[in-house]
Amino acid sequence: MPNKQESTLVYSTETGRIKADKPEVSRPKGDGIVRLRREVAGRKGKGVCVISGLDLSDVDLIKLAAELKKSCGCGGSVKAGLIEIQGDKRDLLKTLLEQKGFQVKLAGG
Repeated sequence: MPNKQESTLVYSTETGRIKADKPEVSRPKGDGIVRLRREVAGRKGKGVCVISGLDLSDVDLIKLAAELKKSCGCGGSVKAGLIEIQGDKRDLLKTLLEQKGFQVKLAGG
């Protein structure tokens, strides 16, 4: 007979599928400076600009990413509190973020 800790209930005839509670992921509190860096590692040579240090909620982060992608005319995504914009558009992103009132620093190479 399996141990209680090893088995997890995934379906019940009374309530249907039982979803496991996802733990809340807390992001570290930023220092008020938005950092903008370029990454190519693990992307088959394709560069992306990674924006970190934004103290925004997930909804606001997604809205900001959509605005930045539209202004740059390229794709991107939001992953784990970071905004990734395809291509090397650091100068344009810096001016757009500064217009929104953020203090921006270029990080990395």
